[in-house]
Amino acid sequence: MQRLYLFHQPRHNVAVAANNSTSRSFHLAQGLCEPEVLARTESDIAKMQRKDIEEQLDLLKTAINEKQPSDNVISILTKLKAEVVPTEDILRSTKAGMIVAKQRANPDKAVARLASEIVSKWKTMVEAEKRRKAGGAGAKTGTASPSKNVDASSPAPAPPATESDEWKGGDPAKRKWQEDGVDIKRTGVPTRDNCVGLLYNGLAFMSKASSTKVILKGMEVEKAAYTKYKGDTPEYRAKMRSLFQNLKNKQNKDLGPRVLNGEISADRFVVMTHDELKSAERKKEDDELQKDNMKRAQVPMAERSISDALKCGRCGQKKVSYSQAQTRSADEPMTTFCECTVCGNRWKFS
Repeated sequence: MQRLYLFHQPRHNVAVAANNSTSRSFHLAQGLCEPEVLARTESDIAKMQRKDIEEQLDLLKTAINEKQPSDNVISILTKLKAEVVPTEDILRSTKAGMIVAKQRANPDKAVARLASEIVSKWKTMVEAEKRRKAGGAGAKTGTASPSKNVDASSPAPAPPATESDEWKGGDPAKRKWQEDGVDIKRTGVPTRDNCVGLLYNGLAFMSKASSTKVILKGMEVEKAAYTKYKGDTPEYRAKMRSLFQNLKNKQNKDLGPRVLNGEISADRFVVMTHDELKSAERKKEDDELQKDNMKRAQVPMAERSISDALKCGRCGQKKVSYSQAQTRSADEPMTTFCECTVCGNRWKFS
């Protein structure tokens, strides 16, 4: 039984036929001389990735040395973050970790934060790969230590929090996209971008969530509102201001975390009423106030009569309403409370 392997090259195709006999004969599809088996192994892929990484690192070093605009540096770092699948060998041979880590001290806050996120991500992925390989080796050899066997029956521990999972800046009450070095130009429309920034400031208020998490959630909420209110309409702008004010309300400190962790979805958040946005404490206070007002409204008021026998000392009119109440001891005469219905003058007498 023969197997046929086809390998595509930029200038020619090579067909290699191999049988199970002791000596293998190779045949070229187009009569090329000196046949060669072209195998794409894992090491070949690693070499290609290493080359791509080195090219990006060279561009990064050039951008830093030539003091190019921060946007260029961020573009290179973003590509490294998105496309590199790090291994311990690749990071060591290319020194990618060291080069990127230096940018954590970059004066530009956006560059520094992105570099920190990349280093943290790579570290987590490399450690996860180590654990995976260690687990696979243990399963094959059956030589896992007793302590590992005990742990195997229990749920795997959650991975430790990384730098990208939590914001480690100064006072969270002063967080803004400007201070965090976040780019809010995400939609290409200035009004919408400003709303993204407004939502970022609201969601980041008193929050320890990473800038990446906050900006992504802000974009999600803005998009939901833009869709719900059919574009840049007065309703859309009013809702953005309302959401921001509720997020910044110190008495409603649970609202932002509930939106960030997904308890309140973006689609739900943008249609919540003023009462629904209130905190549980505020709702309780309002309910108690409403009950108190109801009780007050049900208290019977003293009946008032109108008499033409009483004369107002201010305007001289005889259109005076009055009521009587026992304000002193029972054997004392009642007090008469008077109010002129014309000028509003009030007086009393016993």
